Amino acid sequence: MDDRAHLIGQLKNRALIYMEMYDVLAEELGPERAEALMTRAIYRRGRSAGNALSKYAPKDLAGLKSAFLAVVPGGADIFKPHVLRDEPAALDIQLGGCPLKDAWREAGLPEEKVATLCRIAGAVDKGLFEGAGFAFQNRTWTAGAQGCCFLSIKPGPAKA
Repeated sequence: MDDRAHLIGQLKNRALIYMEMYDVLAEELGPERAEALMTRAIYRRGRSAGNALSKYAPKDLAGLKSAFLAVVPGGADIFKPHVLRDEPAALDIQLGGCPLKDAWREAGLPEEKVATLCRIAGAVDKGLFEGAGFAFQNRTWTAGAQGCCFLSIKPGPAKA
């Protein structure tokens, strides 16, 4: 197995772990509580990872873009990041692919459940960019949409 296939397999395995965790939590606590708890945990992981990008905060979106694109798993080949807007006041990146979403669809999940799991998984990006010190909005995939996450990053609050 080549490195790319191995990485995709790892990402799909992560997706299936998220799916199983969500199902167990939803059975015990209900779907809303399961989503809230998983989102909170995954957001925390993203915040921790955001420390590596904090040297660009609060305004160096060009530096952030370069650093982020350099560490996207699989480079431009797997998540297919496309920079749509690259300005001092805003950085917008559309992800064109996602092995996690692919794994959930391959597992035969209904589109609404895939969208739920995308919202949960997308919390890592929110944590990452907010943890780095930037303002962030993520529009995760929804049924009928093309591509995957749409990442919108803006300068964060001034450092104290």
